[in-house]
Amino acid sequence: MNEHEIKAATELDVRGLICPLPVLRARKSLMALEPGALLRVFCTDPAAAADFPAYCNTAGHALLQSDHVEGEQGPELTFLIRRGP
Repeated sequence: MNEHEIKAATELDVRGLICPLPVLRARKSLMALEPGALLRVFCTDPAAAADFPAYCNTAGHALLQSDHVEGEQGPELTFLIRRGP
């Protein structure tokens, strides 16, 4: 995976939403993408740290990257997902 491919990822901002909405919105976005496409999700729900890996594992998507940073407003989580077949 190269930098150009990462920059071309579709982005989804679900900051401020709580479980299960971040995963549900990501699921909807992923289903609109072609297999192999990338989705970058920005989230603030601490539960997402466990929810996204579980969802990707169950749904057949690849969780390529997961970042967690403490921001001024609380946790900021970013997930990079490659849509499965």
